[in-house]
Amino acid sequence: MREIIASSIMVHEYPFSIVEDTVWMWAFKYANADFEKVSRQTIKNDCMTLYQEEKKCLKAELINVNRISITIDMWKSNHQVAGYMVITGHFIDSEWELQKRVLSFVKVPPPRRGVDVADAIFKRLQSWGIEIKVFSVSVDNAAYNDVCIRNIKSTLLRSNNLVLNGNIFHVRCCAHILNLLVQHDLSHIKGIIENVRESVKYVNQSYSRLKTFYDIVKQMGVKERKLVIDCPTRWNSTFEMLSTALIFKDVFPEYKEKELYYNYLPSAEEWSKVEKVSNLLEVFSHVTNVISGSDYPTTNLYLPEVYRVKEVIDAAIEDNDDFMREMTRPMKVKSDKYWGECNLLMAVASVLDPRCKLHVVNIFFPIIYKSEFEATENVEKEKAALEDLYNEYCAISLRFSPK
Repeated sequence: MREIIASSIMVHEYPFSIVEDTVWMWAFKYANADFEKVSRQTIKNDCMTLYQEEKKCLKAELINVNRISITIDMWKSNHQVAGYMVITGHFIDSEWELQKRVLSFVKVPPPRRGVDVADAIFKRLQSWGIEIKVFSVSVDNAAYNDVCIRNIKSTLLRSNNLVLNGNIFHVRCCAHILNLLVQHDLSHIKGIIENVRESVKYVNQSYSRLKTFYDIVKQMGVKERKLVIDCPTRWNSTFEMLSTALIFKDVFPEYKEKELYYNYLPSAEEWSKVEKVSNLLEVFSHVTNVISGSDYPTTNLYLPEVYRVKEVIDAAIEDNDDFMREMTRPMKVKSDKYWGECNLLMAVASVLDPRCKLHVVNIFFPIIYKSEFEATENVEKEKAALEDLYNEYCAISLRFSPK
């Protein structure tokens, strides 16, 4: 019973004080007459005991894992001047199932330089006994991460433990890059977004306003759908708000005629910009949903999806509209830089997907690289990397095979 309570507290993030709840304790007593009420301190100790047992089991499991990829996330608390880091491990278990485990959650004291972060990461890897098993490290695009990964990489290269000599060790988070591109995109229509947001708020503020709005919707024969308010810090919710509001773009001017105090009406030109941005964001939204999955491998999906983003940005650069060209030019610079740094990993992973093989590289590279020589050179580079990867795999297999 105490193990159930400890598990519930950790899974659902209940406070330890829940053991003082009379109804909760009555339920456990009802289920087991021998159950005795416990204190906060006792259940806290139970939680730590359960954690240590789970950690011991995971550590034993990791002994049989040949390679593990890790993801590093860092953020600052809004309520205190403190930085936190979480290290997540991704590996294939003995049953060939993809596993994801949080290995460490630590406070990183200032100044949080790349060297300090690298030191903190390496210590955590050593505590799990996996420092020589790291396949790749995925991080966001923060400047200190370059220094951090460079330090870890140089340390691991000394013992010759990196696949392909570390060429696919540093993985920049694709979802984070897409987020940076989108945030830049949205910054060009910041004022328009604010007008749309305030328009939605105004309509939803009271029943009478909402009724007036949907009466007009019915009169105009617009397919009815609820207006959506966004969370300003999440671009995908802003995209949903804009794309939904676009359905009602002809309703808002009529609504303005009936609501004298409604002062947030976007102009026809602004609606046109919203439509163009929404069309662009629709591709980003689809790609983000595909590559952000955590229950299935995603690296093999990067090449076609990143190409899709590159294609839509390149098309916008050639657009006749000055607004679209100006908005997407910096996005193209960031996109091309990311492609140049991660194309090897993306291509190798895609080729290893039995649905794609080398066909995917032979199809995409001549389109991505305008020069035939450059495309051929990069295809040969991928083939050489695959051969090296295969030779390393064979060497590991022979080392662990029975005599």
